[in-house]
Amino acid sequence: MYAISLGDDGAELRPLDPWHAEEFLAHLDRGREFIGQHIPFGAKATDIDTARELLQSYADKRAADTGSLHGLWLEGKLVGGVLFRIFDAVNGTCEVGCWLESAATGRGLITRAVRVLIDWAVDERGIHRVEWLASSANEPSINVARRLGMSRDGVLRQRYPYRGVRQDTEVWSVLAPEWREARARTER
Repeated sequence: MYAISLGDDGAELRPLDPWHAEEFLAHLDRGREFIGQHIPFGAKATDIDTARELLQSYADKRAADTGSLHGLWLEGKLVGGVLFRIFDAVNGTCEVGCWLESAATGRGLITRAVRVLIDWAVDERGIHRVEWLASSANEPSINVARRLGMSRDGVLRQRYPYRGVRQDTEVWSVLAPEWREARARTER
């Protein structure tokens, strides 16, 4: 088990496992409308069993080394999370993502947590390319990619239908050498 402090504000990054199903469902219920503005994350988790199934699916991904889910706790309360939606160690690529309830926005939690994930992926697992995908309409998510120093690779026009509208998806990425160089500059 781990609990990684994300700063002096009581924010922590911790594993989000199937036994957290009740807390996870309560969190989703608090943030469902806000979270669902741009992504369907958690939409099918409507009771303890379906919440546990979602968490178990990511526990299975972690066991298979193909993804993982990590919760964000603020002063002991689950308020969101970050994930490796896709993790491909063989080819050195992964996709990171996030979700957050509205009460926890504006604190830099996602940026701080994703930095931890990218550091681990690059330094410990040898990942070369980290991707971030976001709806073009999701400005806060795009701003996270910018704060992380990612480059905008392009737009997948009308990539997927969501809430009756075909969404454009922006693809952002950072390569391991770029990540290391940027980190070295900020550590000086």
